[in-house]
Amino acid sequence: MNPARYREVRVGGCLDATLETRADGTQVLRSVEPLADHPERITDRLVHWAAVAPERTFVARRAPGGGDWVRVTYGDMLQRALAVGQALVDRGLSAERPVVILSDNDLEHLTLAIGALFAGVPTAPVSAAYSLVAQDYAKLRHILATLQPGLVFASQGEPFARAIGECVASDVEVVVTHGQVPGRTTTRFDALRVTAAGAGIQAAHERVGPDTVAKFMFTSGSTKLPKGVMITQRMWCANQQTIRQVLAFMADEPPVLVDWLPWNHVFGGVHNVGIALYNGGTLYIDEGKPTAKGIAETIRNLKDVSPTVYFNVPKGFDELCSAMTHDTALRDALFSRVQAFECAGAGLSQGSLDMLDAHAEAAVGERIKLITGLGMTETAPTCMHSLADPCRAGLIGLPVPGVEVKLVPMGDKTEVRFRGPNVMPGYWREPELTREAFDEEGYYRTGDAVKWADPADHRQGLMFDGRIAEDFKLSTGTFVSVGPMKARIVGAGEPLVQDAVICGINGDEVGALVFPRIEECRRVARLPDAATAAEVLAHPRLRERFQHLADSQWHAGTGSANRVARMHVLAEPPSIDKGEVTDKGSINQRAVLTHRAGLVAALFDGSIDALLLPNRLPGK
Repeated sequence: MNPARYREVRVGGCLDATLETRADGTQVLRSVEPLADHPERITDRLVHWAAVAPERTFVARRAPGGGDWVRVTYGDMLQRALAVGQALVDRGLSAERPVVILSDNDLEHLTLAIGALFAGVPTAPVSAAYSLVAQDYAKLRHILATLQPGLVFASQGEPFARAIGECVASDVEVVVTHGQVPGRTTTRFDALRVTAAGAGIQAAHERVGPDTVAKFMFTSGSTKLPKGVMITQRMWCANQQTIRQVLAFMADEPPVLVDWLPWNHVFGGVHNVGIALYNGGTLYIDEGKPTAKGIAETIRNLKDVSPTVYFNVPKGFDELCSAMTHDTALRDALFSRVQAFECAGAGLSQGSLDMLDAHAEAAVGERIKLITGLGMTETAPTCMHSLADPCRAGLIGLPVPGVEVKLVPMGDKTEVRFRGPNVMPGYWREPELTREAFDEEGYYRTGDAVKWADPADHRQGLMFDGRIAEDFKLSTGTFVSVGPMKARIVGAGEPLVQDAVICGINGDEVGALVFPRIEECRRVARLPDAATAAEVLAHPRLRERFQHLADSQWHAGTGSANRVARMHVLAEPPSIDKGEVTDKGSINQRAVLTHRAGLVAALFDGSIDALLLPNRLPGK
């Protein structure tokens, strides 16, 4: 059988690494390719591209009502950013009085963020769900109390009015693009844009250096409240240079992105925005979402604009693969010039990988490279990548240029730690948490576990092995490795399963709480959109499918620590108020187990009516 053919693209940076093994068992990996020189400020790239290609589109967004693209060129953005930056300087804003952005991705959001970069004023993009979905505003209150902002921005006044009224201090200026905040004086965003740029913004920009905080990015929080990561200019620039060396094809042609990923997350707001800006590319803001309904807008945009590199979360790829089965126009547009895919938030399952490969071969006669890796908010974000063809689910590869990877034995697991110019100096106003985050050599403790893809050959790279803090022991003293079990359930249950939470600490058996994809379940049950989650999950077709999943997970196990003995499919969706889910759809295991402790207890005492007990083989 001939090997699969992949579209040829130029890559580098993390193809090989040296390995140092210490006497205590600790190991250190370093890329053989050094990190090249890079600017000290991300704004220097805007100044460069505004001079080199002033008429090239930097960012575009559909006009209100879904019309044509409204474009902002590099030359336009530089002038807008200088004006807005001057307005922020005039207000005396600083890291001690930063800008908080409550709303989602749009042209004003990006203009404000880049203007603040010129002024040396950090921005803090906050999940819009903390204002629009949350009911108690606990996370929003915590973030505002931590930052003590001098200005708060929202695209629309009325939807954010309640959150602003209850959480934003009365002496803080509120800026909106449209609408009003009843009972509150607001400033129109256009008033910032028409500010005359003068000596103040030039002087402020000259003071910006590599250690200047560019953004405060807040972690999603688990059982604790979100932490404010300081993203410095050095972190951002070093990481973008790293990405340019790994995805070397971006230096050959300015990248084109069609992207929905929220800017309050590091992947969307630092990684993807940075790729466009650093490489003179174009970012088309996709207002679609990776849901059964929201994917329609993404499909429309991808038919209109063919990206050269494409990023999404697993659910987004799943939705697109499903749509491409019957929409060849979408398939052909997506694959026409894309040079690489990358998955954010979590790894793509093997089933989804296979579907993506099949669609690529049908469209263009070759597969497209899927880049996997590991990164996080605290590292701005990229630290490791795998460029292997074919891609393997769970493979994270080798360190990128400039990043040192330290592997520390932790019982029967190995923790991965990072050190480099892309690693944060700490959490804002959290000195104790900052100290706890680093080891004695200054490596950031990730809490992530890894293992060798091939213990005999380190050049094959590392595999993700779950979160160390998620693993637990049964009553027998045997460790349960949560990450691989979750991945197995999600893979076997696709497309019906969004995620799974593994439980059973100090018990005799392992259980699983399963979060379903209700839209997919409705399709299988052939029920209308009005059917409740409970009605859908009670349907005989769904009961049969999930019973088969429970059976498969029991039979796949070899012992009590890797065999699911009982399973419950959750009708109640994860709560953003309780930190159970991020707005990218990532489930937090610790938060779910904390807030659903009573349900976990019921899972093991058998008092849940919908409990799925696998049909157990004799002797198991």
